[in-house]
Amino acid sequence: MRLALEQARLARQAGEVPVGAVVVVRDGSVPAGWRLLAVGHNRPIGAHDPTAHAEIVALRAAASARGNYRLPDCELYVTLEPCAMCSMALLHARLRRVVYGAADPKTGAAGSVLNVFAQRQLNHQTIVRGGVLGEECGQLLRDFFIARRARRPAVAEGDGR
Repeated sequence: MRLALEQARLARQAGEVPVGAVVVVRDGSVPAGWRLLAVGHNRPIGAHDPTAHAEIVALRAAASARGNYRLPDCELYVTLEPCAMCSMALLHARLRRVVYGAADPKTGAAGSVLNVFAQRQLNHQTIVRGGVLGEECGQLLRDFFIARRARRPAVAEGDGR
C-alpha cells in the first residue's frame, strides 16, 4: 500500500485526485514472494479520459506486461475503494485479491455504496480487503480537497450561480 500511496502523491502533483494503485504478482524467485508488476495513478483530467482511474491505468499496464488481460495470480492495492467501473474491470481481470485503503462513501463499490464483489452470480470471485493504511490514504484525499476548496473563488451572494 505504501507504493500505491507514492502513486497517489504523483497524481496530486499532477493536479489529479490523489489515488494510486499497484499490481503485484506472485513470484517465488523473490524473497517476499511478490513482485511489482505495474503502477498507476489517477489521470482523467490530464489524459482527458474518464476511464483513467488509478486502477484502470495499473490494470492496463499489468495486462500489457503479462500479454493477457487475465491476472489470476495478481493482487491490486489501491488507496481508495474502487468505484463500480473499476470494480467490474478488476473482476473481469480475474484478480485474486483487491486491497484498498480509504473507504469511499460517495461512489465506493466494494461495500460503501454497493458491493459489486459480493455478487455471487458473476463468473469470478475476488477477495477484497479494505482499510489498509486507511487513515493515511484518507488524509491524503482530505488534504487535497481542503486545498482545492481554498483555491476556489468565493461566489458572491445573489449572482445567480
